Formats: sequence, C-alpha cells, structure tokens
Amino acid sequence: MSPVEATTDARATGARGSVLVIDDDADTAEVLCELLRRAGFATRCELNATDARVATDDVIEAVLTDLVMAPTDGLSLCAQISELRPDLPVVVMTGHASIDAAVGALRAGAFDFILKPVDPELLVLAADRAVAHHRLKSEVHRLRAEVLESRGFDLILGKSLAMRSLLDVVSRVAPTNATVLVTGESGTGKEVVARAIHARSSRSAGPFVAINCAAVPASLLESELFGHARGAFTDARTARRGLFLDAQGGTLFLDEIGEMPLQMQVKLLRALQERTVRAVGGSGESPFDARIIAATNRDLEVEVAAGRFREDLFYRIHVCAVPVPPLRDRDGDTLILARAFLARFAAKQEKAVRGISAPALAQIARYRWPGNVRELENCIERAVAMTQHDQLVLEDLPTRVREGHLEPLSALLPTAITDLVSMQVLEMRYMEHVIKVVNGNKTRAARILGYDRRTLYRKLDPKAQNPPQSFPPPESLDAVLAGTFVGPAST
Repeated sequence: MSPVEATTDARATGARGSVLVIDDDADTAEVLCELLRRAGFATRCELNATDARVATDDVIEAVLTDLVMAPTDGLSLCAQISELRPDLPVVVMTGHASIDAAVGALRAGAFDFILKPVDPELLVLAADRAVAHHRLKSEVHRLRAEVLESRGFDLILGKSLAMRSLLDVVSRVAPTNATVLVTGESGTGKEVVARAIHARSSRSAGPFVAINCAAVPASLLESELFGHARGAFTDARTARRGLFLDAQGGTLFLDEIGEMPLQMQVKLLRALQERTVRAVGGSGESPFDARIIAATNRDLEVEVAAGRFREDLFYRIHVCAVPVPPLRDRDGDTLILARAFLARFAAKQEKAVRGISAPALAQIARYRWPGNVRELENCIERAVAMTQHDQLVLEDLPTRVREGHLEPLSALLPTAITDLVSMQVLEMRYMEHVIKVVNGNKTRAARILGYDRRTLYRKLDPKAQNPPQSFPPPESLDAVLAGTFVGPAST
C-alpha cells in the first residue's frame, strides 16, 4: 500500500494515524506493522534507512525506527529527518537499555524511545503520542500561516482591482529584507502600507519606528536619525540613541524622504551602505539591524534629474517599489472606506450614527477626493461631529464635497505644439474624462455630452454593432445615483 493510500484509508476509517516503521529485520518490521495496524494505524515498512527521504512524504505522521541498523543507524536517521522535516516525530527502538543510548537518541532529534523486546501496549502508546504531537505542530503551523496571511492586510481597506494589485505586491515584498520605496500622492496611505509590510515581515515582533523627514528641521534631522553624544550641542545634556538604533530588529520608516536636504542625504547613504551610524559628536560607529522603508509623494527620478535628490541614494532605496494608487483610481473603495470611518468615529465620539443616506453616498462616490484617503477620513470625522441625525445626510458633508470637484478642462489640453492632437482624439479624451468623473455611469455621461446613448457607445467603440440596451429610463437617473433604482443597471 502506498503512503497516500494508507493515509486515505486511515482518514476514511477513523484510523489513529500513519506510521513509517524502519527495521533491518524483516520479521520484526512486519510484526511491528501488524501490531500497529490492529490498533488502527496505517503503516508502511522499510528495511533500511539509507535514504532519509523515505520519511519526508507528507502523509507520514510519525516514524518508528530501530537504533542499530546498517548501513545507516537510527541516530543518523534521526539527525537527517530532523533537518529535512523537523515537524516529524521519530520514536527510536533500542535493545540496549542504557541512559547513554536514550540520551544519544534524544540529542539526535528523537521524540521518544522504547526498549526491545517491544511491549505492544507501550508501542501503541508511543505511536499515539508521536502522531498527536505531529498533528498539534501541524495545526500550530497552519494557524500561524493564517495569521501571517491576514496580518497587516486588516490595515488596508478596499476591494478594487488597484488595491488587489497593491496587496499582491505587499505580500511578495514583505517577507524579504529588501529596502522598499513606497510612492503615491499625499494622503493615499503610504504609512499604512509601510506598516502592513512590517506586520507581514519576519521583523513583525520588532519595533516600527517612523519619522517624517519634512517635519523635522534640517539642523535636528541628523540627531533624530543617528543620535547624539552628551554635550554635542547646546541642550544636549544627555546622550541619545537615535531612530536607527531605536528600530533595532524592526523597521525604520522614512516618510517624505524626498524632502531630505542634500547634505543629510550624503550621511544617510553612508549609513545605508555601511549599516552603521555615528552619533552627532560621537567618535565610534554603532551597527544597526533595521529594515528601511522610505516613502515620498514626489517623482524622485525627476528630483534626481533636477539635482535635488542624489542618484546613488535613489538606487539604494529603490530596491523594491510599491506604488499606492490615488483614491480616484480605486473604484468602489470610497464607500467601503467611508463606512469604516463612520463606524470608527461614531464609536470614538459616542454618537449613535449608524449609516449614510443615499444622496450623501452618491455625492461621496462622485467627488474626486484630491486629498485622497486622508481627505475622506477628515470629511467623515467632521460629518459625524456635525450631524444631528442617526445617519449622515448630504448637508453634513463639507461644501467642497457637496459641490463636487472636477478636474479642470485645461488638464486635457496639450500645451506644446509637438503634443497637439486631432479633434477626434481630443473628443475621445473628453468623453473618457466625463465618464470617469461620473464614476462610469454612461447614461449620465451621454446627457452631459449631449449625445444619445447609442451615439456615445458608437463613438467610444466604432466597431460595436450592438450597443447594450439595458439602460434605466431617463426619469430613473436620480434613483440610480441615489442607489435606489431596482430596474436594469446602467453600465
């Protein structure tokens, strides 16, 4: 019977587990296997342990092996299995009733040992304990894997394609120890992403230390990062370690690194290259062990070309790039975030606000959110504080949100003669712009553009012969925007 068949049989009949028996005496091996089978175990027999890989099949839950065998003895087998599959318990059988034999077996990685001649009851008991130990360790590993899989992602809300792509990048980058550069517009949540990377890394038990390089005066930034010796400057009455050493064993997050002065960039580059820091006024170097995650809302390649950011530092921090999408590109996430912020601030402010009205939801979905997630969070916090209802209504939203925010038309127009385009291209750009502003509602976009719906579809795709017919009637437009229309959905 193959090990896979053995395990399948064991699970189907409620067997106690799957045990591999290794003994160079064929008769002994067969007797041991028979005893275990009668007790409800699925078994497999091997007459030698020359190749320890016989025990690495996932269906094997415990190994029972003789101590004295040729050419590979039980102690060598224990050591090999411990290296190849440390979760697999090995029970050693020995006819040498001595403390030395038992200690040697345990030191080699054995889980337990029993004496020959084998007592059937002790044999079954040892096999039971070994299988139970294996299953317990497997369950612990499974639970740890589940925790690791979800860890950090609870910080990032959203189900859009853009966010799924971001989470995929985070899941691949986090387990490494590589330096990460998180990029994105102001307010997109770059620090949240950095914390998620830290939470899913092997350094998650260590500290996450953050500093906003733009918020610290240039004269103090070096001391903040590298520390200072006592008396290094006025008011330095005591020595200070600095954030690089504070982040030992964890992650140091350098937010808005694009704002760092050039003189400080030189010192940061040296620290990253040498993996050591020197305190201001100090004479010695201190090694640090911290992962570096930097973030910026600037285009650092442009900054390098302009001479405002060092090229060598750019390549040092740009090992793994993690771009964070703006909120306007996260279709459907705005309402998810709004509801999450509502629950948080209602609890924090102890107000019985349980939802958001349909007109308010429609306007939240329409608004362009130039300040991204930070602006949305601020808006909902203010609305919760100001509302006098049990749900947020349109009047609770700030004026700028109620009136909407559209990108200026000038953003669609080329300014250089080399970029000038035909009217057909310009018309397509404007149609796409309008559709994006109305969150993909082509019925409303057609009204704004002055087209009927068929004309809009034809202009968007001249090859389309049969444009969709499932449009809501014009009078239902307000219901669509309010989220209460129950007829055929607009595209």
